[in-house]
Amino acid sequence: MSGICGIINLDGAPVEEQAVRRMIDVISHRGPDGSDVHVEGAAAVGHCRLAVLDLSPGASQPLRTPDGLHVIAYDGYICNFQELRAELRRLGHKFITRSDTEVVLRSYIQWGAGCISRFNGMFALAVLDQVRRVLFLARDRYGIKPLYYTLLGQTFLFASESKAFLPYPAFQSRLDHEALVEYFTFQNIFSDRTFFEGVKLFPSGCHGTLNLGGDGGLRLTRFWDYNFSENPSLTSEEVCREELDRLFRQAVARQMVSDVDVGTYLSGGMDSGSITAVAAQTIPCIKSFTCGFDLHSASGLELGFDERNAAELMSYLFKTEHYEMVLKAGDMERVLPAVAWHIEEPRVGQSYPNYCAANLTARFVKVCLTGTGGDEFFGGYPWRYYRTIGAGTFDDYIDRYYVFWQRLVSNSELRRILAPVWDKAQHVWTRDIFRDVFGEKTHAPATPEECVNRSMYFEAKTFLHGLLVVDDKLAMAHGLETRAPFLDNDLVDFAQGIPVRFKLNKLHEVARVSENEPAKMKRYYLKNNDGKQILRRTMERYIPFEVTEALKQGFCAPDASWFKGESIDYVRKMLYGGEARLYDYLDRAAVRQLVQEHLDGKANRRLFIWSLLTFELWLQAYRP
Repeated sequence: MSGICGIINLDGAPVEEQAVRRMIDVISHRGPDGSDVHVEGAAAVGHCRLAVLDLSPGASQPLRTPDGLHVIAYDGYICNFQELRAELRRLGHKFITRSDTEVVLRSYIQWGAGCISRFNGMFALAVLDQVRRVLFLARDRYGIKPLYYTLLGQTFLFASESKAFLPYPAFQSRLDHEALVEYFTFQNIFSDRTFFEGVKLFPSGCHGTLNLGGDGGLRLTRFWDYNFSENPSLTSEEVCREELDRLFRQAVARQMVSDVDVGTYLSGGMDSGSITAVAAQTIPCIKSFTCGFDLHSASGLELGFDERNAAELMSYLFKTEHYEMVLKAGDMERVLPAVAWHIEEPRVGQSYPNYCAANLTARFVKVCLTGTGGDEFFGGYPWRYYRTIGAGTFDDYIDRYYVFWQRLVSNSELRRILAPVWDKAQHVWTRDIFRDVFGEKTHAPATPEECVNRSMYFEAKTFLHGLLVVDDKLAMAHGLETRAPFLDNDLVDFAQGIPVRFKLNKLHEVARVSENEPAKMKRYYLKNNDGKQILRRTMERYIPFEVTEALKQGFCAPDASWFKGESIDYVRKMLYGGEARLYDYLDRAAVRQLVQEHLDGKANRRLFIWSLLTFELWLQAYRP
């Protein structure tokens, strides 16, 4: 784990070492255990290290081959690196470290770009290849590790976080209006745009090459994509459960390889609980971490948001060394500026609890296992999938799903809210952006099962990707490496092929629930008790029945209550004050009308208010 960056002067001008070091300094939180740069004429790469595997100085990066022809800056963890090392040794390669970094570099030397398909894990990497005279970049299947790039005249920059570009003299911090339209439609960015104009997010599941001394064109190649399609050989649910159990245990074991202490998040739910149960069989008294919420000022369904009781029960059963943090309304106000700085462009939901949980965890361990991915691959959001069933054409399918995924404001409201900059953004058609996520999959889903699989594909490409980008940045803000066993390649490949009937029970019962509603998942499950059925049955052997059968609970604070209660003064100060910068881009009257509806209890605008707060703090932090 680490932070990486680099500068390529395409006109052949030498790179100044200090320019790379300034970039590394900005993202040094990602690698507090040391940093270094490699400068070679017109090309340079930099690295800051979070030492997890092979803690010796010899494993520091950038890592060079003895002949100096290849240099790598790498962020991530390849869980099959030991098997690859053995294979490469048989092919004649010699190793001087025990790190996975050297395995990644030697794999590239042996197999070229084809090495990427052999990696099981998370990574963002850059190889300076003087043999082929290219810069080789790659990002893992799912986008667990972020990677950004920009072209400034004849200079190509890349980095783990886009804020690394700020100290470069030619870089100007300007807001991308098209990305703003995407965000205030989806509370996410589905394209490769970012809030910084001219900065792009390197696509997940892709590798790319940049010719040294070339024209600056980055040639991208997709090496993997999701394939949610039922495997016809999986006809027995019992056999399916046994294979799922084997692959799950294998995935957890693979993610526990480390030369430093490993802990687990223990939210109180099934996914993190199952991971903790299996990990605890290998590591006695493994450290576990829970973030709960003070509910004295909560109301309604938000009164069930604190899951500490379930987490404490599982900690007792698994004999973990357990640590807890309790968040109050004022904690959001305290940490929100740091959250906005670290996540850069805001994405998917209220993420400050993740920041606080990572802060707690990083005090005790450097590596933490997380349950991310359990919902996306096993049907954890059925109320979302079902609204598309019955679509007669692909356009009908898109229309039904697009309306649901307008999480913040509708198209009619969007023009009014973005009135100050609408002339710069009116050409953006967010429905087309939404449709483009599906690529060549343009035929109408023929069956309810195909509708569900198509929707899970979409959510993995967008919602899961947004979660991963945010989770990485908020964990690395504290020098914490998070690993997701549910994103093991073998487990994901199997899970995509599991028949929908094994994941969902109520396939023909449609329930419509608003994404803005607090405890929307509980509302759905109170009616249907659906979703993740095969995972529940499989995990019954590890965790209590009351946890596998519990109503699904997302990791979110009771903000709907806090925004109109204990945090109301903060909301008014940030959004009603005369110094608010967001009204350079948003219409004050239109925004205040929607916010006031929430404060008056007339509508639930919690996601919209969160997005306004983070946008305002982004503007204050990055001053475009």
